[in-house]
Amino acid sequence: MIIEIQETPDNSVVNFFPPQPLLRQGSAEFVDAKSIRKSPLAERIFDLGGILSLFITADMISVTKMPEASWEELKPLIMAEIMDYLSTGEEVVATPADDENNVVGQINSLLNARIRPAVKRDGGDIKFISFEDGIVLVEMQGACKGCPYAMRTLKDGVEHILKTYIPEVREVRNLEETDV
Repeated sequence: MIIEIQETPDNSVVNFFPPQPLLRQGSAEFVDAKSIRKSPLAERIFDLGGILSLFITADMISVTKMPEASWEELKPLIMAEIMDYLSTGEEVVATPADDENNVVGQINSLLNARIRPAVKRDGGDIKFISFEDGIVLVEMQGACKGCPYAMRTLKDGVEHILKTYIPEVREVRNLEETDV
C-alpha cells in the first residue's frame, strides 16, 4: 500500500493520501479526546503523541502536529497506523452526524485544511461567515479582496471543493456579493 504525502505551506500540517477511500461522504475533524472517540484511526494517530488535530476527507488525512513534534519521526508512524487500520476494513469514523453544526464544522475544517493554504500563497485569506439553506457565505480578505480572479477562485476552487466533500453545500457566495 502506497500512501502519498503532501507538504503544505504551513510547516505544522502534512496531508496523507491513502490509495483507498476513507469516508463515503463528508469530512471529520478531530481536535480533542471527545472527538477522537468517534474514530479508532484518529485515536491511534493521536496516541503517537505530538498530534494537535486531524482532518479526514474521503481521500485525505490532514495532520497538524504540535510545535515541538518532529515530522521526521511522525510521518513513518502515521503512515504505518493508516496502513494497519485500513487493512482491517473497519469504518474510519464510527458515528457520522448529519446535523447543521456538523456541516459548519466540516466547512470550517475543509477551508482550513485545503483552501486557506492555497489562498494564503496568493497573499489573501478566506473567512467563513455563515451556512444557511445550502449556501456558504465567506469573505475574501487580503490580496484576494477585490482581486479580479477572486470570483473564479471562489466558484471554480472553493465552491467545487466544498460541494465535492459536503453534499449539503449548494453554493458559495462572497460577502461582497450580498452587500451590492
